[in-house]
Formats: sequence, structure tokens, C-alpha cells
Amino acid sequence: MKVMFDAAQKRHYPGFFLTSGARAPNPETPARADILHDAARAAGLTPEVPPDLGLAPAAAIHTPEYLSFLKGIFARWQRIEGASEEVIPNIHPDRRGSAYPLSAVGQAGYHMADTSCPIGTETYAAALRSAHAAAHAAHRVMEGESAAYALCRPPGHHAFKDLAGGFCYLNNSAIAAQVLRANTPRVAILDIDVHHGNGTQGVFYDRADVLTVSLHADPARFYPFFWGHDDERGEGPGLGYNFNLPLARKTGDEGFLAALDRALSRIAAFCPGALVIALGLDAYEGDPFAGLSVSTPGFRRIGEQIGQLGLPTVLVQEGGYVCDGLGGNLIAFLDGFGATHRVASGAG
Repeated sequence: MKVMFDAAQKRHYPGFFLTSGARAPNPETPARADILHDAARAAGLTPEVPPDLGLAPAAAIHTPEYLSFLKGIFARWQRIEGASEEVIPNIHPDRRGSAYPLSAVGQAGYHMADTSCPIGTETYAAALRSAHAAAHAAHRVMEGESAAYALCRPPGHHAFKDLAGGFCYLNNSAIAAQVLRANTPRVAILDIDVHHGNGTQGVFYDRADVLTVSLHADPARFYPFFWGHDDERGEGPGLGYNFNLPLARKTGDEGFLAALDRALSRIAAFCPGALVIALGLDAYEGDPFAGLSVSTPGFRRIGEQIGQLGLPTVLVQEGGYVCDGLGGNLIAFLDGFGATHRVASGAG
């Protein structure tokens, strides 16, 4: 298996975010990428730098209005007298209808869901290269690889078509799924991040060609709060094509694996031609966000269960933050996934 990553993705280095109203160092740091890249290589993956795929993969998911905002907002922000070093919204509209503000401050509020996704001088370029990693991994799978790992940093599953949030700017998992759609009529996305993949759900909520399934800490008391509940099933043509499995705080291996069984049964019923795994490692018992309590051996078992599907698979990195177990958790997942996926897919 290959790991897709470009060192340019590390140039995005957000300074801070607000947590419970307090200013704190932003945990989505370049160090995450170094740890995960080293772990992927230790697991036997071959590094590959994705080519520059331009704007097309992102434009297949995100609105041109939003992409224009991401590209230009930092330069515009710097022209505001007394503005912060990074773009940080200070207004969040309670509705986003037909009115679209002309000011940079207004547009920041319109296109940024929270304060955890500051935009700096390198953010747009790094997010675009992260999207290229996901798209290139999908192309590799379409070309015959049984699986590929996109080390996407910054992550993406909280990004909607026109809204950043939760450290995310471009929705890498959605971009990978859309690329795969060129090769198969149905694609499933399985999100195992501790946080609900609200952006991914939003992108495909009214579509029947992409099934979205998410296991995550119950949002009743956990980010993203307003999405991820079990009654969210899709709408219009997408009704029945979204499946949320919220878990009680501190759920450990057995509870997570039981929910994963339900998720995999739903995916099997959809009969997809390819699978995208939104690979959050922050369900770990030692992760700074402390939402769930999956162990390192638990990640191996999660990988084993998913691998048994035997589907052409793109692994897209989402969360998982700097802690002692981060690299080991990726190695455990990849080892478990590889052991069963090779057999189930007939790859060796």
C-alpha cells in the first residue's frame, strides 16, 4: 500500500483556537503529519507525493463562491486595520440565505462555522495539497490498487460544500468518494473519527449514490453538537442513505466494535463498488479530546473488521492528535486492515 503525502501540507500552522471560550494552542499541528508519516512507513507503506491536480477535485464538491473565499480571504484580511494575524470569524449568522456580505469579516462568518479553523498565509495551499492526496489515492485505487492511504493534513470531514469548521477546509473524504464515483455507481464512506463527520454528511445528505455512515461520540454533549444524531437519515433522494451511530462518552473497544458491526452490515446492504474510510484515530483512550476509550489493540481489531469487506478502499486521515499512542494506533489499524483486506480482496 502507498501513503500519499506532500510536505507542503505542513506549512499550514494555525496558532490557536477557542475551547469553552478560552484561547488555547491549536492541536491540529504539523507534528501530527510527521508522526503519522513515520508510522505509515514503519507499517511498510511506500511514500508517494501526489501530483498537482489543480482545483478540479475540490470544485467537484465545494462551491465556486467558497473556493474563491478560501483562496483570497487571507490577503483581504491583512488589509483590515487592526485585524488578527489569522482569519478568525467574530460573527456567526443564525441563517445563511440569499444575502451574501461583501465585507471580509462578514464572509468569514458566513464560511467559517467556528474558531477552530483559522486561515493563515499557507492554509489554502496546504488544504489543496491535502485534497490532492485524497484524490490521488482514489485514482490509484481506480487504477487497480486494492487500497491506498491519503495522509490528509489538514483534515476535512467537518467541511461542508461552502463552510469550514473543526480544523477542516476542504472535505478530503468527500473528494475521494466523488473521484471513485467515476468508476462505480455506489460508494460508501465510513467515518470512525471521535467527532461526527458533519460536513461529509451535509455534502451527500440528499444523494443516494454515496452512503455515509459515522461512528462517533454522542453529539448531545460533544462537538459538533448540532449534527450526528441517530434520527438524521438523509433527505429527498438521500433518505435512508445516512446512518449515524452515536456512542456514549468513554465507550471502549467492545462497544465500538459492536457498533462497527452494525455499520458494516449497513454498508454491505448498500453493495458499494468502493469504500472510503474517514480514518480518525482520536477515539483513542489517550487522545487529548477524550471522547471515547478505544485501545491500541482495539484499533487493530477495527482494521481487521473493516478489511473483511474486501472492497477497493481509500483510507483518508481525519483526526488523531499528538499523544504517545498516535503513531502506534495507525500502525495497529494498518496491520489489522492489511491482514484481512488482502485475503478478502484476493490481493494476496
